[in-house]
Amino acid sequence: MKEQEFPTLNDIRHALVKIKNFVHRTPILTSTAINEIAGCEIYFKCENFQKVGAFKARGAANAVLKLKPEQKSKGVATHSSGNHAAALARAAKVAGIPAYIVMPSNAPEIKKKAVKGYGGEIIECEPNLQARETTLEKVVQETGATFIPPYDFMDVIEGQATCALEFLEDQPDLEIIMAPVGGGGLLGGTALLTHYWDEEIIIYGAEPSGADDAYRSLKAGHIIPQTKPNTIADGLLTSVGVLNFELIKKYVKDIFLATDPQIIEAMRMIYERMKIVIEPSCAVPLAALLANKEKFAGKKVGIILSGGNVDLGKLPF
Repeated sequence: MKEQEFPTLNDIRHALVKIKNFVHRTPILTSTAINEIAGCEIYFKCENFQKVGAFKARGAANAVLKLKPEQKSKGVATHSSGNHAAALARAAKVAGIPAYIVMPSNAPEIKKKAVKGYGGEIIECEPNLQARETTLEKVVQETGATFIPPYDFMDVIEGQATCALEFLEDQPDLEIIMAPVGGGGLLGGTALLTHYWDEEIIIYGAEPSGADDAYRSLKAGHIIPQTKPNTIADGLLTSVGVLNFELIKKYVKDIFLATDPQIIEAMRMIYERMKIVIEPSCAVPLAALLANKEKFAGKKVGIILSGGNVDLGKLPF
C-alpha cells in the first residue's frame, strides 16, 4: 500500500465539510481532578456525544455520501455487532436509501434496537466471522447493495480522520493524541491526519490486554490475527485491518495495554469526575495512560472518547 493511495489532508477537509449535516462537531472536555491524578493535562474529545453515540457515524456517513447514484438506489450492507451497524443504518436513513445489516444472534440488544430504530433491516446469523461473511455475501447477491466495511475501507478511514481534524482545529497545542484500537479505523485515521497536521505530535494507541493483537502486530511488524479475545471492552474485539495497520506502522509511536480492572477503574473515574456516559472501550486510553504515567508527565494529551453506547443496567461497577 503506497502512501499516496491514502486520503490527503484536502480529502479529509472535504470529508468534514461534506458530512457536517450528518454528524455533530463534538465538544472537548477537561477535568482538573483527573489531570491531578494523571500528572498531565488531558483534553477529552467527546465522541460519546456523537450521532449514534460513537465516532463510527463519521466513517459511515462519508462512505454513504461517496456512493454513485446507481449504488445508492440499491442501498448498503454490512456485518457488525455494534456501533458501525447503527452508524450505517442511520447514514442510510438520512440519505434515503436501504440498509441491510448482518448481526450475530448474540449482539447486544441495545445495538439491535438502535439499528431497527434507524430503519435498518437486520439479518441475524451465527456468532462467528465465517457466518457473518457468508450471510453478508448472500445479502449482497440478493439485493445488489454495496458492502461498506466497518473499518478496513478507505472512505471509512477518511471519515474517521475528521475527528482528529476537528480536535486539532479546536485544540491545536496538543503534544500527544491517544485513541483506542480495535479494527483501527479511528487510530489509523487519527494518525494519518495528525501526520499531515504536525509530525511532532506523538500518536499512541490503547488496547485491552485481553485483545492485544494490534500491540503484538506492531511489535512484530506484521499482522498477528486476533484469537479468542477476552475483555470487557466489547468494541475492540476485532483484528486490526490491513489498511489501518499500514498507517499504524508508519505513524503510531506505540500501543499501550490496559487490563480489565484498569479499564473499569478509568471508566468509573470518567463517570464520577466528568458526569458523562462512556462505554468500556472508550475508557481504554485513559486506563493505559494511568498505567504509564511517566510517558505523559506534564504533557498536553488529547484522548478521543470513542463512544457511549452502554447498557446502563449492566455497568461493571
